Amino acid sequence: MITSKQRAKLRSLANGIDCILQVGKGGVADNLIVQVCDALKAREIVKMSVLETCPYTAKEAANELAEACGAEVVQVIGKKITLYKRNEEKPIINID
Repeated sequence: MITSKQRAKLRSLANGIDCILQVGKGGVADNLIVQVCDALKAREIVKMSVLETCPYTAKEAANELAEACGAEVVQVIGKKITLYKRNEEKPIINID
């Protein structure tokens, strides 16, 4: 679990990054989960957008993806989701 101070730092880092994935009409499908997990392993922080055609709300999609990948939901603003998962082998972001 990340603290509110760590979450604030991650939110500020997320400001400068672009959305790299989209949750569409397929919802939270297996291939999307694989893509998100791979992106989290490579980057530790991932920002994505939820399209209008998605059957989930942004919050539901964020929670489902976080649970599937073992990640933390950093923030959900409108249709944008930010997830974080520390790479234990090669940490990139220092949030302590």
